[in-house]
Amino acid sequence: MAVIKSPGVNRRAFATAGAALAAGVLPARADDAKARIVAEDHWAQQGDVKLYLYRKRVVGDGPDNKPVLFLSHGSSFSGRGGFDLDVPGLPEYSFMDEFARRGFDVWTMDYENYGRSTRGTGNNSDIMAGVGNLEAAFPVVEQVTGQKSFYLKGQSSGAIRAGVFANKHPDRVSKLILDAFTWTGEGAPEIMRRRADVASYQAKPTRTATLATFRGIFTRDDPSTFEAPVPDALAAYELQYGDQVPNGTYIDMAIHMPMVDPTKIMCPVMMHRAETDGNATDAELLEFFGKLPNPDKWFCKLRGIAHVAVLGKNRRRVWHAMGAFLSLPATA
Repeated sequence: MAVIKSPGVNRRAFATAGAALAAGVLPARADDAKARIVAEDHWAQQGDVKLYLYRKRVVGDGPDNKPVLFLSHGSSFSGRGGFDLDVPGLPEYSFMDEFARRGFDVWTMDYENYGRSTRGTGNNSDIMAGVGNLEAAFPVVEQVTGQKSFYLKGQSSGAIRAGVFANKHPDRVSKLILDAFTWTGEGAPEIMRRRADVASYQAKPTRTATLATFRGIFTRDDPSTFEAPVPDALAAYELQYGDQVPNGTYIDMAIHMPMVDPTKIMCPVMMHRAETDGNATDAELLEFFGKLPNPDKWFCKLRGIAHVAVLGKNRRRVWHAMGAFLSLPATA
């Protein structure tokens, strides 16, 4: 079932056809009446757990077999909330729309116990559970797109999931972006705080999220890098699905680092480092960068950006850098 949507219709109001697909169409650009952004819902099954997948791409502007860009979310909010956010009164916060317009077939997912995926499973949704979710999701993307190897971008703990996945399945990842990545976490203020509180995270699989929780994510490092309505919009989206957020990635980042082996990542890698981010230090990330074997590797540190870079005031600078990496021509 497909729903053709006019610009005046709320773009989150999708119809669902069983458990497989819902589609909508949005204007791609004001100056291109033929090209449209198509949004689709898909599902993967992992045992008793249903995993929500979300896809956006532009149709009407060229070949259908666009390169697949898969986005891996972090510890405190879902894929669609983080990468396709509507902020009332503030346009163009959707990473997915931006990269669909740049010619990518953009996918994300909600890990177990996040967003629209099965919740309340008792699993704390740690890093390895997320890797298992990716292993269940990628065959669905392959079946839909016909492609076996994707560009993979992870943010925060989602970058750790992406890195572990690339270690396990190098043939599945053709380029990797590690955004707000933590390798060891040693000396990083936020990771040291979690280490001190690790017993409380281990006591139960989830923690309670409130509006203050989401505001705190944005104000933690540098409040000047964000517009005030953004965390409120993110909270409004996330809290409609529940007020519990899994603790597993917090525990891993506190006491189980490192989990990613840089020497076993074979594809080109971009590491994106914000100017202010308490989840890592420059020293650990530069050491990781030095161990990456592929000479096509970028280390990008940008001014005016904090931990959740793609939802900040200067997100267009982040988009520019990531877009340049992903569109870099192959060697002759």
